[in-house]
Amino acid sequence: MMTEGLIAELAQEAATTRRVLERVPEDRLSWAPHPKSLTLGQLALHVAGIPGALGDMLSEPVRDISGIPRPEAASRAELLAALDASVDQATQTLSGWTTDDLLADWTMKVGGNPVLTVPRIDMVRSVMFNHVYHHRGQLTVYLRLLDIPVPSVYGDSADEKPIGMG
Repeated sequence: MMTEGLIAELAQEAATTRRVLERVPEDRLSWAPHPKSLTLGQLALHVAGIPGALGDMLSEPVRDISGIPRPEAASRAELLAALDASVDQATQTLSGWTTDDLLADWTMKVGGNPVLTVPRIDMVRSVMFNHVYHHRGQLTVYLRLLDIPVPSVYGDSADEKPIGMG
């Protein structure tokens, strides 16, 4: 079934996301690198919650995404608990979908106006997964700017060399 590979990827990437979130300094959660940027606590909580939130959002054939809140985490424990709950929710959602469910059209609305209709699998891939990877990458830049050692993600970082290259 299509969902087995998605669930395996979700689990593998969740472990990497956990390593990044474990580095988030609790005393800097309100820090932002730029006035237009999310705070560290907002970005980290967003990264932690995306899989479950997207599983919920994609469970309906049509969803209006107006006014998505961006709360700020209060602690690292909150981030890790949010990640665990989010991955559990996404795993349950994915487990319940058939191939037909994944291939069914899904529509995004903003302010009641349709802006996108695509097969649900496209949103799982581009938003539930790739969106996490994008923001997790931003989070590693935040860590670097705060002089926090950056964990390896897809190989060595300047601070961790599990592969031993460099």
